[in-house]
Amino acid sequence: MNAPTTTNEDLLYSVQDGIARITFNRPQARNAMTFAMYDRMAEICQEINADRSIKALILTGAGDKAFASGTDISQFRAFKTAQDALDYEARIDRVLGTLEQCRVPVIAAIAGACTGGGAGIAACCDLRIGTETTRIGFPIARTLGNCLSMSNISRVVSLVGPARTKDMIFKARLVEAPEALALGLLNEVVPDVETLQRRADETAKLVASHAPLTLEATKEAVRRIRRTLSREEGEDLILKAYMSEDFREGMDAFLNKRTPNWKGK
Repeated sequence: MNAPTTTNEDLLYSVQDGIARITFNRPQARNAMTFAMYDRMAEICQEINADRSIKALILTGAGDKAFASGTDISQFRAFKTAQDALDYEARIDRVLGTLEQCRVPVIAAIAGACTGGGAGIAACCDLRIGTETTRIGFPIARTLGNCLSMSNISRVVSLVGPARTKDMIFKARLVEAPEALALGLLNEVVPDVETLQRRADETAKLVASHAPLTLEATKEAVRRIRRTLSREEGEDLILKAYMSEDFREGMDAFLNKRTPNWKGK
């Protein structure tokens, strides 16, 4: 299967009155992320860091079905070697690290599914607002048989703790909005998408009105307090998962809409 075609319309970017907005715009694919979309998001964060007129950033997905459903699975078809797996995780770590270190407050406006790489993006954001249909999780134990990067594991553990992280991943379950709010995966839940976008705008304007250096210092202090495991510390785990027969089986099963036959090797 060919890699998905990415266009400039797949990720929309705008700035108005000091508020930047990124929209993942592939609703036909539940806003699944292509590599080009990841890279463009990182570029925008760097642009924002250089533009002091921008005071806040909102991330959202087009439509009401998904914030982002993760990395477009068809791209994994090209993986042939161990280096492919390591390069992929290095790329995602770089992108998400750039997002996490974006100097302005980043607000995720999450409607519908927020899964896999999408949940990884949300975990990098400073504030997360959802709707009553929001579902967050990493269902990889049921779908692909791969694993999260060390950085992503670190972020999720810092949000919900080690026991709940294992509960989510082991059971491959998506956390519904009320539980996500209680766990701290969401800061706020609103009724619908229209209210979500309005509330995200209101929140962005509020934080944009506050002392930027206070926000930057607080954001960086929290990041420093939470130790993120390095990519090198997890390379053995990445290779164990991505180079396995199970990962190939998971990809094929996912793309062909069948149940995978796990063998543990």
